[in-house]
Amino acid sequence: MEWIYGRNAVQMALAPGACRLAHRLAATASALKALGATLPGALPVDTVDTHALDDLTGSRDHQGVALQVDPFPYAAPERVLRADVVVVLDEVSDPRNLGAVARTALAAGAGGLVVPKHRSASVTPTAVKTSAGALEHLPVAQVTNTVAFLKEAKAAGCWVYGAAGEAPGSYLELDLTGRVVLVLGAEGRGLRPLVARTCDVLASIPMEAPVESLNVSVAAALMLYEARRQRAAASPSGGARGAP
Repeated sequence: MEWIYGRNAVQMALAPGACRLAHRLAATASALKALGATLPGALPVDTVDTHALDDLTGSRDHQGVALQVDPFPYAAPERVLRADVVVVLDEVSDPRNLGAVARTALAAGAGGLVVPKHRSASVTPTAVKTSAGALEHLPVAQVTNTVAFLKEAKAAGCWVYGAAGEAPGSYLELDLTGRVVLVLGAEGRGLRPLVARTCDVLASIPMEAPVESLNVSVAAALMLYEARRQRAAASPSGGARGAP
């Protein structure tokens, strides 16, 4: 088990549909008052001071509350592939970037996130805090081989689009109305060469000099909300299309 922290993260972890079981809450008196009616009646609660939470979480960013939960349950890659919109992060090593991308992905209606098992950020309490608890509701798969996963996605009928600063075409020119996988690499280095070659199309995000790259979470937000815009426009009802 582990402790996740932050008021939004804890509230999301206690909300219906969260992916793991909560065992115990530790919080300051003021944080307990703020959480109020969102707390399940059967959840054991310890009232502690901020110093105890510092020690418990290893962070001062807990906002007065921490929740003991089961280890994060990664989803099977084939489950994530059932979604209409999937995000793949290619060796993004900062858990804060992982958390920020996950928050946007869930908000934009993506159905899952995929990360490599090695040389990549995993779902840690820091990532959960940065995601404001979105990681408690978004399926995340770890894969041994990113290229193999992308090939499986293509075989399953998905178009695989990679973000690459050197690509001549803009992401605004992509058709994102079908089943799509959006692949993003680490800031600066970008996609690994073999991952880039496996994508169906590479697209860039237009920007003015001297800026050469954006944070991966910003790039992901632009592409995800362009996908949401296109899918809403293509829907007969004019509404956003959800992912299973």
